[in-house]
Amino acid sequence: MSIPYRWLSMPSSLARLSIRSRLLLIGTVLTIAALIAASLSVETVLDTYVRRSLNQSLDGQIGLLSRSVRPDGSVDRDMLVEIGPFTQYRRGWAWRIETPREVVSSTEQIGALDFREEGPRGREGHFRAPPELLRTGRSGDLYVRLLEKQTPGGPVRIVATAPHAVYERLRLAAVRPVLLVLGGLSVILLATSIFQLQVGLLPLGRLKRSFEHVRSGRIARLPADQPAELRPLVQEANNLLDENEASLARARSHVANLAHSLKTPLATLSIKLRDPARDPDGELLELAGQIDRAIRHHLGRARAASPGAPGRPSLLLAPAVADIVDALQRIYVERGIAFAPVIPPDMLVKCDPQDLSEMLGNLLDNAAKWGRTTVRIAATEQERAIAIAVEDDGPGLSGAALKQALLPGQRLDERGDGHGFGLSITRELAELHGGALGLTRSTMGGLCAVLTLPR
Repeated sequence: MSIPYRWLSMPSSLARLSIRSRLLLIGTVLTIAALIAASLSVETVLDTYVRRSLNQSLDGQIGLLSRSVRPDGSVDRDMLVEIGPFTQYRRGWAWRIETPREVVSSTEQIGALDFREEGPRGREGHFRAPPELLRTGRSGDLYVRLLEKQTPGGPVRIVATAPHAVYERLRLAAVRPVLLVLGGLSVILLATSIFQLQVGLLPLGRLKRSFEHVRSGRIARLPADQPAELRPLVQEANNLLDENEASLARARSHVANLAHSLKTPLATLSIKLRDPARDPDGELLELAGQIDRAIRHHLGRARAASPGAPGRPSLLLAPAVADIVDALQRIYVERGIAFAPVIPPDMLVKCDPQDLSEMLGNLLDNAAKWGRTTVRIAATEQERAIAIAVEDDGPGLSGAALKQALLPGQRLDERGDGHGFGLSITRELAELHGGALGLTRSTMGGLCAVLTLPR
């Protein structure tokens, strides 16, 4: 028989709780329910035990008193003298024998009984009497034990009483320690449950950190060494990472193949269009140049994976900058441009190596091209990012040119006051890596390009 899904679903307020809160709430509720059930059960058992103990004491007295009743229903007072009074030291402990001829009672007198039977009938003491004739009840503040029997002389009634407060006191004295033990046990159980939750949910915390490491590029896949309950989840997550990486590789390959297949005929077209006879006003050559820049732009996008994609490494920034600076120093050796990198040797950025080289290469090449004497590179740590500032002492850009410099397809060098056509690709790559690119005026007088990349 199938169970309707709605019976298995939990309320939305409970569904929003964390696993730890759910388990703790359920454990607390079940512990309290078990404590209440145990308390009621123990209270019932102890009540029976206390009642039986008090009944045995009163039944013993009734047994002695019944021996003083002769077969004809009369009372042997000499034997009563031998038995003695039931009690003379506490009010409420008393007895009375009622026969058709007389009423004999202890020194502590019992008034008229308003007897209400409570508890099961039965014999608790060790004397000869049918157990069904012994009754237990209450009369006001008295706990009553009563025996009625028939004799040839008529019915005889023997009553033994005790203060009802004694029964309550004995009952409380028996129940209180057990309730205290149960309460202490419940506290221990709750503490144990909390400890179990802390220990049992540790693998989830480790799994969360593993996901963070995958996202940051420290590891490529989630560790397979997991508890049995988490292994299917980890396997599915790793399969998803594999599929995403394969899809990304296919997409990048398709775009790259398409771009490369267009570059050869486009280069041939550009060469032919340089002939003034084919393109007198140069408009067609300009269009071919725009197509070439669009291809370069989308090739850059194809190389950039989404932030946190599998396989995204953490790279040391200083060696990457040093390699590019070394190459540019050879290119601009005649101009004598001085490069001044200030980058901590252990600083890491999360970026594709090829993309990092292209972004830094564009910025440093523009700075070296337009700087007069010095290019300064400095990197500083922010909360979750690294800010790389590339400054030069060149002419810089006007306010309007700063806004246009990052537009896709703009070639600042063709306008005469720019810093190269690679800025838009650099910005696009930075954004796809979870970073940004900004342009401001440098304190050195030229342009300051600030590239922000994830740490």
